[in-house]
Amino acid sequence: MEKIIVSRSIPQPFKDQLEAIGQVEMWDESLIPMPRNQFLEAIKDATACLITLSEKIDSEVIKAAPKLKVIANMAVGFDNIDVPLVNSKGITVTNTPDVLTETTAELGFTLMLTVARRIVEAEKYVQNGEWQSWGPYLFAGKDLSNANVGIYGMGEIGKAFARRLKGFDTKIMYHNRSRNKDTEKALGALYVPFDTLLEHSDFIICTAPLTEETRNKFNAQAFEKMKNDAIFINIGRGAVVDEEALVYALQEGQIAACGLDVLREEPIDMAHPLLSMDNAVIVPHIGSASVTTRNRMIQLCVDNITLVLNNQYAKTPVNLK
Repeated sequence: MEKIIVSRSIPQPFKDQLEAIGQVEMWDESLIPMPRNQFLEAIKDATACLITLSEKIDSEVIKAAPKLKVIANMAVGFDNIDVPLVNSKGITVTNTPDVLTETTAELGFTLMLTVARRIVEAEKYVQNGEWQSWGPYLFAGKDLSNANVGIYGMGEIGKAFARRLKGFDTKIMYHNRSRNKDTEKALGALYVPFDTLLEHSDFIICTAPLTEETRNKFNAQAFEKMKNDAIFINIGRGAVVDEEALVYALQEGQIAACGLDVLREEPIDMAHPLLSMDNAVIVPHIGSASVTTRNRMIQLCVDNITLVLNNQYAKTPVNLK
């Protein structure tokens, strides 16, 4: 009998599909992670698990789960999983690429425009009853039209973001671990060194995954090189940014503003200095949060589990070279 652990509450139709192939033990909360000790206990005799980024899959988990065959991660990134260790035990790791690309790019674009036009500040101003009259420079923001936009990480989400820039007559630069001339031709993007991206961009969008190469990439030295009126947007991974350096850059006027969908620690500590800054807009990791996309992500996880437990190849296995 297969046993499948689901670490967050998912809609009944998806649970029904999993129950057709085994016993399902599902954490009933959607906003609160399954406690670590409970997860470790539940996974002892599990053959599959459907998890989120909140669940850290390390040697402790693998040691506790000798029957585990597949881990379906409801995300594109998989920095919460020790993939080499898991693969060495013959366990399949899967993720959810492609299905969330467009939705995440849309959120990034929304966040960029929201910060550029100071929408959150302006809305609070109205709600607080402070709006007395029109003013020539009242909440004057920054134009996207004709701006230099730098994309750090030209993967699928980076390319989807770049496609959305075409209607704004922007100049697109990008930096990636490898150059893609087909992408440059299709999107009119210019490949540049990282320092050039920092020095010449009016907007910098980070879509990069977390790797040892990208960890703390946006540090004090990086923010010092940016334009004083630059806007920084992160829809990649929180640990790509040194948050102390970001706070300093905002306080000292090294950059103008930021918009963040991801943070180093989630949820954010309510005492975090970013929360007191008018020029920082933070949303709760909702890049892929449309109903259609979340349904597709869960369905892909269910499909991967079903395939592996039926001794077939997963649709989207994570294979590290």
